Amino acid sequence: MNKAFSISIVCFYLLCVTLGANAQTISTKYNYVSKVWVPDLGNGTYKNPVLNADYSDPDAIRVGDDFYLVSSSFEDIPGLPILHSKDLVNWKILTHALKRQPPFEHFSKTQHGNGVWAPSIRFHNREFYIYYPDPDFGIYVVKAKNAAGPWSDPVLVEAGKGLIDPCPLWDDDNKNYLVHAYAGSRAGIKTIIVVKRLNEDGTKTTDAGKLVYDGHETDPTIEGPKFYKRNGFYYIFAPAGGVSTGWQLVLRSNNIYGPYERKVVMDQGTSKVNGPHQGAWVTTQTGEDWFLHFQDKEAYGRVVHLNPMKWINDWPVIGVDKDGDGKGEPVAVYKKPNVGKTYPVQTPAESDEFNSTELGLQWQWMGNPEATWLFTDAANGMLRLFSDRIDSVANLWFAPNVLLQKFPADSFQVTTKLTFKPNLKLGDEKAGLTIMGMSYANIALKNKKDGIYLVHTLCKEAEKGKTENETIIAKATNATVYFRVRVKTGGKCQFGYSFDGDTFANAGDPFTAEVGKWIGAKFGIFCTRLLQTNDSGFADFDWIRVEALK
Repeated sequence: MNKAFSISIVCFYLLCVTLGANAQTISTKYNYVSKVWVPDLGNGTYKNPVLNADYSDPDAIRVGDDFYLVSSSFEDIPGLPILHSKDLVNWKILTHALKRQPPFEHFSKTQHGNGVWAPSIRFHNREFYIYYPDPDFGIYVVKAKNAAGPWSDPVLVEAGKGLIDPCPLWDDDNKNYLVHAYAGSRAGIKTIIVVKRLNEDGTKTTDAGKLVYDGHETDPTIEGPKFYKRNGFYYIFAPAGGVSTGWQLVLRSNNIYGPYERKVVMDQGTSKVNGPHQGAWVTTQTGEDWFLHFQDKEAYGRVVHLNPMKWINDWPVIGVDKDGDGKGEPVAVYKKPNVGKTYPVQTPAESDEFNSTELGLQWQWMGNPEATWLFTDAANGMLRLFSDRIDSVANLWFAPNVLLQKFPADSFQVTTKLTFKPNLKLGDEKAGLTIMGMSYANIALKNKKDGIYLVHTLCKEAEKGKTENETIIAKATNATVYFRVRVKTGGKCQFGYSFDGDTFANAGDPFTAEVGKWIGAKFGIFCTRLLQTNDSGFADFDWIRVEALK
């Protein structure tokens, strides 16, 4: 290879890196603002939840002037969403640390409720770490020099069933530790917290661990521990009492293995926020302490609240302590954190015009995707979904090729424009807009031997393998259609359709959205078929828009 050619290759590589960095910079500068939920009130205060969407089991850290949050993603891919904020109130989706979920073949099929449970994120020696549990396979770690990625492939830190909710601690003596809990459904035991040693690079546990807290008498279902050290004390922040009814517990000891004192530092109190617990302590650049945690809102998922925190006698108090008993309760509206500057309003993306060569970060599949399911067409501003076979599964609940995102607010409407181009030799291809949960409903165009029909589908108890109930609304007058679903408070959903984009007619009876397995309901799009073919049909989605109810 001659010298000039070598230099050309190097220059081309540097140009590609620069263009990639520029593209990332451009995308991160774009501030999306929701039309249905904005926590920043614009007057120096905010309202809870700061993330009114299903970012379950949040953990967060501050690195310099940046805050990063990670949450559970269960079976959904890409997984391990990483959100970024400058002020703890205005968040955006930065990336996903898990592009495909191992074991890959196992997660090529839907595994509702399995996969990524409560993760933790930390920054150590100029590197980001995320430890996450898979309750069926063990505890994994992924690493990155930059929170935006690239992230390493998962490394199995400890194999086993029921090992959940891990969090590392690098101690002052250069010893590394991992705290975690157990899932009774897999391990046959729960409500205990253990601490184990980690090797130098944090990739393997090196002992069987020691029991540091047993909550059976006072703190049933203690789980989700987060490990900290402050003023010579070791602290384990952990939720107890159950997802929708529990409290936030803090354990404290001057020895990493205990014995630990206990104190309840936050519960519902007189607020409307049920079961406030499980989250992350962060400190701003100005020395303020804050706590991010979730609230279970059933079909809307586990939404994220931000509460002030202060230290009294080396114990944290989270929220507002109205009666002075050392235990706080959640706030509804509060002064924004002091981070030294004021930042623009932004929220995680919802609507998508499909004008990018990359799929929007708000979208997830219900399993590891096939490369042929989706193609972006930025030149024409559309997303193409090719139909994929689902004849081997009972209903859409078991089909991984459904593209979904989280409910973004208590009430909202979703509208999409699509053009259906089925393989006319097939029949039974179907493309549409869906609300997914343990029961689901959707509206779609379906190809039959004598043409394309508009159909409404309801599937009750889908997770039990029940059969869909499909109703033909009418024969389609056009292969291009506008679908809409209106979601009212309480998860009351009404599907509609239009062929001109202006006048919409209702389709089917109202449907109440239901939870998924450990997650909230989701909305999204799909394109399926029942038969084998050497060339499938497809649906081109021009855009999907999330707006306030009209």
